[in-house]
Amino acid sequence: MLIRNPDISMSKANTVPFGIWPRLRRETCLDSGSSLGYASLVRNDCEKQRQIPVQLSKLSEKTTLLALVLGATLICGLPLLLLFKTGLTGNGGLDLGPLMEAVQSRSVRSALWHSVESSFLSALAATALGTLLALLIGLTDIRAKGLLVFLILLPMMIPPHVTAIAWIQALGPGSPVLRWLGLAPELGSTHPLYSREGLVLLLTLQHSPLVFLLVRAALRSFPRELSDAARVSGSGSLLMLRRITLPLLAPSLLAGFALAFVAALGNFGINALIGIPARYTTLPVLVWRRLASFGPDVLPNVAVISVILAVVALAAILLQGVLQRHLRTSLIGLPQDPLAIALGGKRPLVEATLWLFVAFVLLLPTASLLATSLVRTYGLPLSAETLTLENFTEVLWRQSVTLRAFANSTLVAGVAALVIAVISLFLAYFLAHRKPAHRTWASLALTQSEVAFAVPGLVMSIAFILAFIRPLPLLNISLYGTLWIILIAYVSVFLAVGLKPVAAAFLQMDGSLEDAARVAGAGFYRRMTRIFTPLAAPAAASGAILVFLTAYNEVTVSALLWSTGNETIGTTIFNYEDGGYTTLAAAMSVVVVAATILIMLTMNALARRVPAGTIPWKD
Repeated sequence: MLIRNPDISMSKANTVPFGIWPRLRRETCLDSGSSLGYASLVRNDCEKQRQIPVQLSKLSEKTTLLALVLGATLICGLPLLLLFKTGLTGNGGLDLGPLMEAVQSRSVRSALWHSVESSFLSALAATALGTLLALLIGLTDIRAKGLLVFLILLPMMIPPHVTAIAWIQALGPGSPVLRWLGLAPELGSTHPLYSREGLVLLLTLQHSPLVFLLVRAALRSFPRELSDAARVSGSGSLLMLRRITLPLLAPSLLAGFALAFVAALGNFGINALIGIPARYTTLPVLVWRRLASFGPDVLPNVAVISVILAVVALAAILLQGVLQRHLRTSLIGLPQDPLAIALGGKRPLVEATLWLFVAFVLLLPTASLLATSLVRTYGLPLSAETLTLENFTEVLWRQSVTLRAFANSTLVAGVAALVIAVISLFLAYFLAHRKPAHRTWASLALTQSEVAFAVPGLVMSIAFILAFIRPLPLLNISLYGTLWIILIAYVSVFLAVGLKPVAAAFLQMDGSLEDAARVAGAGFYRRMTRIFTPLAAPAAASGAILVFLTAYNEVTVSALLWSTGNETIGTTIFNYEDGGYTTLAAAMSVVVVAATILIMLTMNALARRVPAGTIPWKD
């Protein structure tokens, strides 16, 4: 069918196929300088076409933001609200009776004191140790810094319960290494780690890499002007450290202490494997024991204890925020390479001390773990007669539960890391949005994710049981007892971990990028896929790697959510050790440590082929 346009010059073709007419109108809208004479005929239509993409883009933005906020509320905020509702309300509304009864209980008060005491002491020691290591590596001229950083951060990637098992076997009377060296305690003697001090020691070694990472990042963000001015004025290294570096580091030190305190407060693996034999029960272990009793009022009972644990953690975070605002110091200047203070003749001694520390923290427990996995029965000395690979054969080929656990953990951790990376890209965009309303709503989702991360993992487990023990409305499907509830719990708890580096990347982007894309007519999803995602991909990958390594080996969140057929690596190792199968627990722990090291080494090998910032522990 042909139509005739009277406004087109007779020197031009005066017939246009009907199907081409909409395309010509669109092209005319995009080309304001077109020589075609029918621009006036379609001017109103052009204005409508320009408005439609803008309206659709705004609608897409608002819909995406609403979905993000609702999703964060459903998986982060709602479970915690149900937990507090169960613990603090009764049939008639607010009821603090069960909470007061729990506080007056001797077992709860004892567990609360043990939790606060061990967390405070270990956080204090971890802050001191992590800061010392960061200052030595960050401000001096010691050699092999990259390898030292990798080895210092390695314990943070190893599951706490594996750390506990390794040290129990390393320092106990049956330690193959100490018996080979003739230094093992006498058989039948009390294990040296089964005490408050042993618990604090392992918590310190587990969480000092967190402080090291924070302090080292703060040192690398300092401008050099203050340090250079102090050195020109004749200030020595110790005076400069005391008068300049440490005061400027105060907010980071406080953040490191709070992070180590909250991590120790919610730690389950070390608290259970060390605290139970030492009769030093903490709140996470008390919750686990109460839930295992399966009484008629078990959920309200553990909900009350979980509320106490959550309140202590949130109080610590709020106190940290208040103190940080008072200690904050504004710095002017661009971040530069940190100082390399010459140690002179002391450098060999400092380097030898660092390498001895690394060997003590890594080699001794790892060697003991490996030796235990290679003997038939725990306590036998490692020799040619007792050497066997039977334990590895058992856990890798004969025990179906271990194969399921590896498959489940790999699947759930991988999917959680991928989902968190995608969510972080969109949520970080709105956190850096130019409109205050968008930033406010995005901050609501961010706050809920940070609270879910700050609250101990065992508390989140109880919250998810309360939220998903009943079938979902409309769907009539129960997630409790399935792998899905563990996956959702991982996304909820570790969302803040994957979001932080992506949010920092978006804050550094120039707003003119989006302005240019809008002028070119790019809609919201086109801007996200073609501009922001490529720029923020390294940060998203860095967060995803941290999420995967953390979720792959964790036991705190899944300790109460796993079921037969849905075991994870962490719960399987813990059950082996708790059931007395020490050699099998050691064999599976060796496999987990080897897999973690292999993943980190693979990431290191890819560091030169990926954008800077993709590997979280690489500069």
